[in-house]
Amino acid sequence: MPKSAADPAERWMRAALDEARKGVGRTSPNPAVGAVIVRGQRIVARGWHRAAGQPHAEIEALRALPRPELARGATIVVTLEPCSSHGRTPPCTDAIIAAGFARVIYGATDPNPKHVGRAARLLRAAGLEVVEGVLAEECAALNPAFNHWVTTGRPWVIAKWAMSLDGRLNRPPGELPWLTSPAARRHAMPLRAQVDAILIGAGTLRADDPQLTVRGIRGARQPWRVVLTRRGELPADAKLFTDEHRERTLVLRGRTLRGALTELGRRGITSVLIEGGGEILGQAFDQKLVQEVCCFLAPLLAGGSVPAVGGRGIGDLSERLRLRAPNFERIGPDLCLRGLVDA
Repeated sequence: MPKSAADPAERWMRAALDEARKGVGRTSPNPAVGAVIVRGQRIVARGWHRAAGQPHAEIEALRALPRPELARGATIVVTLEPCSSHGRTPPCTDAIIAAGFARVIYGATDPNPKHVGRAARLLRAAGLEVVEGVLAEECAALNPAFNHWVTTGRPWVIAKWAMSLDGRLNRPPGELPWLTSPAARRHAMPLRAQVDAILIGAGTLRADDPQLTVRGIRGARQPWRVVLTRRGELPADAKLFTDEHRERTLVLRGRTLRGALTELGRRGITSVLIEGGGEILGQAFDQKLVQEVCCFLAPLLAGGSVPAVGGRGIGDLSERLRLRAPNFERIGPDLCLRGLVDA
């Protein structure tokens, strides 16, 4: 149940959220989760999930205790309902019960329909007090990709592109493939660092020979680089096939975009950044496969026949896509628009 602003549970949960944010972009296919242990009114230990296969936040917090016996009779506060099944690691509910906690407070419920509410039932059956839903919306907002992947089987899709004021991608032959400033390109790097894969079409590979790497972010993992192609006739000397990250390149041949995303979901890829050209972006929007938009607008007019987003377009206004709570940010001479696609 939600708590009032004066309730200390919210203060503790905000501390757990601070811990969870340390793992954003690092834990896939697991969610980012934070935990704190409270004894009396004081936080005595903190923990966060660092990577898939490593200890969950609850276990990290337990290990951070000065003495294990401090858990007895204490409260553990977790941003996500504790796991109750055996995966790469044992169930956290078992560890919580064994440690002797008196109370568990968590924010978001497990989005998996097979698991939702199960932890609360197990913990209550063992005699623990359970408080659910503290800052639930903020906790759920930490892991949109994980939540979407668990419930649909497909990755969370972010459509990213840069265009001129007249909505074009045209560049003079031989020009570098950038319309936006170096500042805008640097701004896009954290977005690449937070996704599991970057997807382009064969046309973009042939035209631009992109690297699709994460640069300038220490400790960032390199996402998968996915090329969608109809026939598979791709240049063997492309950077994606010859650079130091070539083992992180995946070619999907003869798949529809929806089929490709389903295949990526089966591989445990929870988030995809589409950086392709207007054709593949048009397909993504036509098929309503996009959950989030990141668009860079350069202060120039390009003209020409290459639209930033193609596709068949809308038949009437009822089919239009709107962005929920769009955010505009000026980056050097360019403008960046980000927002969630309204379902």
